[in-house]
Order: sequence, then C-alpha cells, then structure tokens
Amino acid sequence: MTREFLIVWQHFDLLLEGLANTILLALLGTVLSLMLGSLAAMPLMARHWGVRSAARGLIDAMRCVPFLLLAYIVYFALPSFGINLDNWTAGLVAIVIYNTAYMAEIVRGAWSHLPPEYSEAGRSFGFYGLALYRSIILPPVMLAAIPMIGNQVIQIIRDTAFLTIIAVPELTHAASSIQSNYYVPFAAFIAAVGLYWVLCSVVEVLVGGVARVAEERR
Repeated sequence: MTREFLIVWQHFDLLLEGLANTILLALLGTVLSLMLGSLAAMPLMARHWGVRSAARGLIDAMRCVPFLLLAYIVYFALPSFGINLDNWTAGLVAIVIYNTAYMAEIVRGAWSHLPPEYSEAGRSFGFYGLALYRSIILPPVMLAAIPMIGNQVIQIIRDTAFLTIIAVPELTHAASSIQSNYYVPFAAFIAAVGLYWVLCSVVEVLVGGVARVAEERR
C-alpha cells in the first residue's frame, strides 16, 4: 500500500494539472451559468402567464436531463448538426447548459422572497425593465442566494468528474490515468477524493465568509 501512494506521489503533478482543469471548469461554469441563470429568472418571474409557463417548462425540462446524458449529447450528437467542439469546450458547454437551469431556479426562489418595496422604490427613482432588475432587484437577490449558489458550485465541482467520459483532462481523468498505467486504484482515487474534499472545503469557507459579510450589510 505504501508503494502505491509513493507511485501516486511521484506523479502528483498529473493530479495537480487535473485539479487545475477542474477549478477552471468549475469557475467558468459557475460564472457563465449564474449570468445566464440570472437572465433566465426574468421570464420565470414575468407577469404574463404564458411567458412564465413557457420558461417554467423549459427550466424544469433541463433539470430533468441527467448531466452525463447531456455531456454525451453535446460532444457526440452536436457534430451531426455541424457543431464540432473539442472535448474541453464540450465539457464546459455541458456544465453551463445544465447548471443554468439550476441557477435560474435559485435566483427565482430568492427573488420571490424579496419584499415588493425594492421594486416600488426603484420605479419611484425611474428604474424600469432591465435597469430595474440589474440595479435594484439583482443585488439583494444575489446576497440572499449566496448559500444556495455555494451549494450549486460544489455540485458543479462534482459534475466535472463526469467529463472523464469524453476525455476532459480533469481530476478524475488524471487519477484514472495513473491507475490504468500503474494499477494503483486505491491510492490514485483516494488522492483524488482528498483533493476534491480540499477544493469543496475551500468553497464552503469562502461562501461562509461572503454570507457573513452579506448578513452584516442587511
């Protein structure tokens, strides 16, 4: 067993490269899906019943698609329509599409609990439409949604592990490469688990700190 961990240590740079890719995918996936989810929350909260129902149907449909299946569709099916993406880009696109639906629902939930006085005060100062949403509604909504967004970030980190099926060089793929070359499954995957735990712990600490600051500002 000690020999297995020694082999993993000798190739720890490969795990760190995978970890760096995991962090980059999670970071870009979080930022892009949160931006798109914030926009998608607007029709979810629309006054018109038809717009609201159509948006709800689309978001619910996306949340029912397994992430693994979506990654397959983006990487293997889109080329049938002339859309060819390399494995890394396909992985990022799958993460963004999948998590946009969840981010939209998180923003909608926080928005639904926002006191109407915010909107009324914004309109009294001449804010309407997108300007009202961006300047008056969105800031307190984001502050209120920080804990849920943090949970979704951790889910995004976990989702990146599925991208090994399309050979994205993230952390799980790096651990699998070490295991297949040197047959040290326990040591390789335990090391990967440890790195995932450290990464998620860092996210929890950061989210907790931001949440405390947001609570103090209320």
